[in-house]
Amino acid sequence: MHDGVKAMKFWQSFLRSNYAIFFSSVLVLILAIGVSACVGVVMYTPAEVFQMPDILRYIRLPRVMAAVFAGAGFAGAGVIIQTLLGNYLAGPNIIGVNSGAGFMTLIAALVFPLVPQLQPLAAFVGALFSVMLIYLLSRQAGTSKMTILLSGVVLNCLLNAASEALCTFFPDAHMSYAAFRVGGLSTVQTSVLYPASILIAILFLIVQCRANTLELLSLGDETAFSLGVPVKKYRLLFLVCAAGMAGAAVSFAGLIGFLGLIVPHGARLVVGDEIKKLFPLSVLWGCLLLLVCDTVARTAFAPFELSVGIVISMIGAPIFIRMLLKRKVG
Repeated sequence: MHDGVKAMKFWQSFLRSNYAIFFSSVLVLILAIGVSACVGVVMYTPAEVFQMPDILRYIRLPRVMAAVFAGAGFAGAGVIIQTLLGNYLAGPNIIGVNSGAGFMTLIAALVFPLVPQLQPLAAFVGALFSVMLIYLLSRQAGTSKMTILLSGVVLNCLLNAASEALCTFFPDAHMSYAAFRVGGLSTVQTSVLYPASILIAILFLIVQCRANTLELLSLGDETAFSLGVPVKKYRLLFLVCAAGMAGAAVSFAGLIGFLGLIVPHGARLVVGDEIKKLFPLSVLWGCLLLLVCDTVARTAFAPFELSVGIVISMIGAPIFIRMLLKRKVG
């Protein structure tokens, strides 16, 4: 009887803890991966999928892998950017990071059309330029929420206009630019997906290993410096990680918006601001949300397929408006 009470208390404590949240999120993600690999224009049972290795290897798994790693990249970059800028409304798409990555991806596709493996690197350069520019502007003009958002909106418009001009003069710069502009996974190239996914995984591990340092940086430069943190060195490191994660995701998934904004916001409501918990949970939920939305986008109106960026925007835009009204930015 005593052992039964102890066991009950253990499970009650477990279910109230963050471990239960992580464990259940992993299980749901595994289930979503299995469902996504089976459904599509043509539905298969798990047994039938494994009997057709070519369909699994060349069609279903790359699509699932793209959704998982793109979700991880956007959500992880969102946590880092929001922490460094001290602004929960500063998602990668809001402040122009995605647009910078997209512009440089188009440049790489135009200049090196036969070397698609360069696109993740080019996207990283564009994302790094954008995030560094916004960070410098916020430091010079003050770190108010409105300053960061307006600077990002201006940069976002400028880079999107540059991308449109590039595709107007060079219509073959990116063969699927319409899907790329909205964000979609229907034309994922494995030659771009695989190196980008490896980069996202490596940067995730780096940030998670240095989560405590990122936590200290969120307290402000003076506080972090007084605690022995080389502020400039680690700010640059985390900005590079954010740019790499967002840029790599953009290189194969396109300009998917709002995911890097709403996922950290939702995870923060559950586990709080502690980076060691917030960052991995946001990455998990980013993978899950994008995978579920992509599955819905390609099956809800079959044989027609929506871009996953449309579905994410339909979810993210109302949430962003609610966040603006709730926080009364200004």
